[in-house]
Amino acid sequence: MGKEQPIGVLDSGLGGVSVLRALREVLPKENYLYFGDSANAPYGVKTEEEILNLSLKAAEKLIVQGVKALVIACNTITGVAATALREKYDKLIVVGTEPAVKPAVAAKPRGTVMVMATTATLQGERFQALLRRWRGEATIIECPCPGLMEFVEQGEISSPALRDYLTEKIEDCGGWEADSVVLGCTHYPFVQKMIREIMGPHARLFDGALGIARQTERRLEAEHLLSDRKAPGTIIWQNSSADARLIALGKKLLAIK
Repeated sequence: MGKEQPIGVLDSGLGGVSVLRALREVLPKENYLYFGDSANAPYGVKTEEEILNLSLKAAEKLIVQGVKALVIACNTITGVAATALREKYDKLIVVGTEPAVKPAVAAKPRGTVMVMATTATLQGERFQALLRRWRGEATIIECPCPGLMEFVEQGEISSPALRDYLTEKIEDCGGWEADSVVLGCTHYPFVQKMIREIMGPHARLFDGALGIARQTERRLEAEHLLSDRKAPGTIIWQNSSADARLIALGKKLLAIK
């Protein structure tokens, strides 16, 4: 591996741009290769076998281009395919994503944490292990949000329809009194402004993007693979969909503060 090879960022669509944004803040001199599998999205409502097969194929598209690390910028892919990817590419740095339950619980011990995520993430063994670890420390509410990623993929992050959707999901899971809200899908940070408005000031929001970026930095440093570039790195955008508007939307999402 060479220091100037790009970091591969993998997602089922555009949600991983929230992780790419954090990576660029922590590691601005690195080159990035972003691949979104929007043609096969959403992953979160598919079977584990389907998710695994799609994830391996999508990851291969990055691996063959010579990435020095693979950042799985998707909770669903991490939950289903991270172990298989690490076994298949055992010489490659592979950094996964995990819902930020730990910091949410730490923010208010014995409080109530609502985890908003895809159905596949909530049902997966990785998340269930998180529940077993932290349920004694807080009340944890699972809030499945099938369909939420599609709002982001369409660039619809502040519409009345989105407000109605979020209100319905929070009502369905009984999450109004939550002290903390975990954004358990990398698409969801792009609608956090709306979630804050709906939930009110009592609820703190957590996502894992910054933690992923810092873990990537630690892993690269340990392998002496941090870039020596003086100038900011580049981003190459790729998507399995032929719709050119998706890459334009990805760039727009990247600029959101």
